[in-house]
Amino acid sequence: MTRFGYGVDATLAKDVRKAGGAAAWFEKQLTRPGAFPDASADSLRRWWPDLDRKPRDLWQRQVTEVRGGYQVMEDYGRWLLVRRIRTRRPVLEKMTEFWEGMLHVPVSGDAHFTWRAAYGETVRAHALGRFDELLTATTTHPAMLIFLSAATSTKRAPNENLGRELLELHTLGAGNYSEDDVKASARILTGWHVDLWESWSRSYVKEDHYTGTVKVRGFTHNNRKADGREVTREYLRYLAHHPDTARHVCERLATKFVRDDPPRGLVERLAKVYLRNDTEIVPVLRALVASKEFRASAGKKLRDPSEDVVATYRALGVGVGRPTRNDSAGNAVLWQASGLGLSPHAWPRPDGTPVTDAVWASPSRALGSMSMHWSMAGGWWPSHGLSYREPKEWVPAKKPVRFKDLVDDVSRDLLHRPASKRLLETACLATGCTAKEKIDREHGLYQWGFPRLLAAVLDSPDHLAC
Repeated sequence: MTRFGYGVDATLAKDVRKAGGAAAWFEKQLTRPGAFPDASADSLRRWWPDLDRKPRDLWQRQVTEVRGGYQVMEDYGRWLLVRRIRTRRPVLEKMTEFWEGMLHVPVSGDAHFTWRAAYGETVRAHALGRFDELLTATTTHPAMLIFLSAATSTKRAPNENLGRELLELHTLGAGNYSEDDVKASARILTGWHVDLWESWSRSYVKEDHYTGTVKVRGFTHNNRKADGREVTREYLRYLAHHPDTARHVCERLATKFVRDDPPRGLVERLAKVYLRNDTEIVPVLRALVASKEFRASAGKKLRDPSEDVVATYRALGVGVGRPTRNDSAGNAVLWQASGLGLSPHAWPRPDGTPVTDAVWASPSRALGSMSMHWSMAGGWWPSHGLSYREPKEWVPAKKPVRFKDLVDDVSRDLLHRPASKRLLETACLATGCTAKEKIDREHGLYQWGFPRLLAAVLDSPDHLAC
């Protein structure tokens, strides 16, 4: 639930119990995500209407300085974060995020921003499907074609950017291809086109497609037809089914969902499942979760900046409303993620947002998280367009409660687990209370010090790790 989600909240806990436990819930999330009604998350799209504008319209609005592409992409990041706060389908969201990170098109960019929201929807549609279909849909998508310079690549001047990154980042992996493979890969992909001047529409221009025999690793094609779309599809199917691709994909999955240095044996087992099931993603995830390595890794992965922000909102039970002014929470949530290191899909390089803990395990990240937890624990910022819970949610009105019991209640509420001895010691240190001290609504902890207790829980490894 924590590894494939964005933090446990009351709704998620209820869904898991209703499904019959974590294993049954996970299986249902994989195969029947529609069984979890998600209208609350789906309705958010209308908060940011620019996300549904046509590419040409978006470009014209940028050129005429109505609204810049970076502003539209900021809305995209906000939509993703608030959607993750609300969703009842966290596995689908998590896998959409994972593939958007691996098959990466940054949200920054003066041209590909026009198609970037649509690209995310394409990834979402295939996130729990087959990798070969996902690879075909993303490689030939206008956002990817524009970002990696294939939208204007021709047989006379083939651009190698997409041909190279397709091999190194999306399929075979570094060191598993030659420069001749890159050249042939680029030639295969010529013909796919996006009009970057007027219509911003996608097309296939047969006159721009290179013809002649092409060879990439074990893939060979006579490539005689001017229409090379079928050659592209055959080529991408070949890459998706290659054993090197199986290992590359499964290594990234294991790095994200198990540990930074996944055991080679686990990667090989997952790769066999991937190939045996015709690149279907769900069987691989089942095998990953069933592995002894996954179970041994519980609580040992660090949440990245976006995950930390979303999990904090979910833990505190903060309700986010439609933004009505600049400093509304629906807008501020993006700045919070940026303040911790990175907003969604803003990584500028083609290799995508890192999935290793080491990137985020820095003193500055720790201090940033503590600052964010503290401001939200006190309800100080963001302060508009959201609803915080108050200390009376935990401190009874009549009968005093021992501090150790209060800490346990807060831990069960925020983290859905009993307070550990370590957490109790931390809470005592943070608040100055003793374990057996009686807390009522006249106590200073209730009157002014409660944010210290909430922040202590949020700063703990029990919240920051998953």
